[in-house]
Amino acid sequence: MAYHSRGGNTRRLAEAIEAGAAEQGVQTHLVDVEQITDEDWGILARSDGIFFGSPTHIGGPSASFVAFAEQTSRFQPSAAWADKLAAGFTTSAAMEGGKLGALQFILALATQHGMIWVGQALRAGWNTSKGSSADLNRLGYRLGSVAQCNVDEKPTDMEESDLLTAAEHGRRMARMAQKLNGEAPVEEGAR
Repeated sequence: MAYHSRGGNTRRLAEAIEAGAAEQGVQTHLVDVEQITDEDWGILARSDGIFFGSPTHIGGPSASFVAFAEQTSRFQPSAAWADKLAAGFTTSAAMEGGKLGALQFILALATQHGMIWVGQALRAGWNTSKGSSADLNRLGYRLGSVAQCNVDEKPTDMEESDLLTAAEHGRRMARMAQKLNGEAPVEEGAR
């Protein structure tokens, strides 16, 4: 997982995704792109899939994430990341707040590398009169995982439903990697 987090919200979402993937029995790594090392680049190179994450800033990803994306261009000529799985996640203070723009940037990055995109499979929640902010995928995104985080609250105050939604996305990515590798995914009751 390659991500940038300014205040901790995006890292918390990354940790939820990582926990969901780990439940499927896959090995995961959190790579902070602002402090990326040669060892981290090696981990990304060996990974079957990469979740990319950034806070949404002015309708797109953060400058630190964009700088990381530019550094990945060295892998394009050799198609080193082609056919890896890819997915995206982002956080912002507003309910929408430009999250789609950030996810589209991440999608473009993945497709520039020939990666295979894994979107969010959960249907939109909180879209009926009986729904609530506790619904999974309460913000209705299918392109990736998102979280809305109030500016006057800490990462520990994030909506549990956003974290559970992200964890399910992590499980889905892990299952897809297992299928591509000919492995049997962990059954839901076996967790």
